[in-house]
Order: sequence, then C-alpha cells, then structure tokens
Amino acid sequence: MVQGVVKQKVKTEPKKGARPTGPQTGNRVIKPKKAAMLKQNNMKKKHSAGLITLTERSLAEKAGHLEMLKGGKKDRLEKAKNKAFNKK
Repeated sequence: MVQGVVKQKVKTEPKKGARPTGPQTGNRVIKPKKAAMLKQNNMKKKHSAGLITLTERSLAEKAGHLEMLKGGKKDRLEKAKNKAFNKK
C-alpha cells in the first residue's frame, strides 16, 4: 500500500521572555559605619584611582598600535615631533 506524504514540522518562533529594558543594577555595597573604617575606605578609594590610571597608561604605551588609547606610541611620537618643530 502506498502511504501518504510525510508531514513537515511547523516551525515555531522562539518565545521572547519579558526582559527588563532599563539599566542593570550592580551589586549592593554595605558601607562601613565606624569612623576608622570610613577613613580607611576613603583612602583605599583615593589610592586605587591612581593605580588604575598608572595601569591604563602602561597598557596604552604597550599597545601603542591601538589608536583609541591615549598615551600610546602615536602620541609619544607626535609630542616628540612637536618639540623638534618648536625648537627650530
């Protein structure tokens, strides 16, 4: 006996879940309450910013071929060219 045509599966679109569209919230930070801890926290915040800038600067120098980073090889060569031009 001849059987009928094989039924094709109907393709269904994947369901889109409800996703928040606003900015994502970060982890909650418990601030210190004691005066000594507050002072220590402020010192940490102040000095870590300096470390971050030093790290970014050294990375920019190492990756000088990336045009987006400031302080790289291109900026250094440009600065040297300007100094030589100003001396003339």
